[in-house]
Amino acid sequence: MDVTIADATAPGRETARQLLAGVPSPVTLRELIRFRVREEVTRYNANPAPRFNGLVQPVDAEATLNGYSLTRPRRLDWEKQAATALEAFEDNGFFVFVDDRQVDDLDEELTLADTDVVSFVRLVPLVGG
Repeated sequence: MDVTIADATAPGRETARQLLAGVPSPVTLRELIRFRVREEVTRYNANPAPRFNGLVQPVDAEATLNGYSLTRPRRLDWEKQAATALEAFEDNGFFVFVDDRQVDDLDEELTLADTDVVSFVRLVPLVGG
């Protein structure tokens, strides 16, 4: 299934939107976060650049307007990034909404429709691996 992912600020301004292809359905929120981070890191690692646009800030990166600036392009570890994202979710670093409904349990099973938009609302800068 293809799922639309949107990033937003706390006031509700959308900062990014992407389509995730091949998301299993049903999927738990935990699996969806891991899937998203894995796809972001895989795309980045295919062509490392000084800028990373992802859910979680890599270690030794600086937050910029819509992403993170790395001091030097390097390969990122998606599993470290995913672990940091899951910790950040549990610490209220970001919230997740499916359409207008907040999902607050990582183990909640989501049955998503092609028309659903999953929004990640960031509250604080996140640091990862």
